[in-house]
Amino acid sequence: MAVSALVVYLVWALLAFGLRSWVQWRRTGDTGFRGANLGRGTAQWRVRALFAVAVLAGFAGPVAALAGLDAVGVLDRPAVRVAGLAVAVTGVAATVAAQWSMGASWRIGVDEGERTELVTSGAFTLARNPIFTAMIVTMAGLTAMVPNPATLIALALVVVAIEMQVRMVEEPYLERVHGDAYARYRAEVGRFVPWAGRLHSSRPSA
Repeated sequence: MAVSALVVYLVWALLAFGLRSWVQWRRTGDTGFRGANLGRGTAQWRVRALFAVAVLAGFAGPVAALAGLDAVGVLDRPAVRVAGLAVAVTGVAATVAAQWSMGASWRIGVDEGERTELVTSGAFTLARNPIFTAMIVTMAGLTAMVPNPATLIALALVVVAIEMQVRMVEEPYLERVHGDAYARYRAEVGRFVPWAGRLHSSRPSA
């Protein structure tokens, strides 16, 4: 299953980052990447560094399994691995679908001086951050496929990095840029899943 996990991981990375960025560039002349010159120590810089570590840990998990790293005993079950494959493939598909819902507004990172359309259609009717939800689902599936310490650490890092990105970077930015429109949207739609994490106050996080 380690080989399958590695293939799923690489396909996910290729589709979600490489291909999507290429399509964005072909359509708009812009790759969609933001934050190339982040100030060291800023919230977005810290999140970006944490994501980088998580990505490396996620890749290292299947590689370490191929090298002989044992799985965590309680999770080392064929049924868990098969279920993980189904979850991971679903997460990959959901990541791509959610990215396409953003259209020309798709970005990786935030440019504080940029104003993009507030996307509330497609996958964004279900959650305010469906791409991040799909990423967590994918990583959870990969962890179940190869349940060793490296993938468990990667999953934890991904969850922490996403929470930081959403609460410390993206929600405050969207509140500043879109004001009342975003306030209405976040009061109606959950943060990562329907209903959970809806915000009714003027605060950017709860």
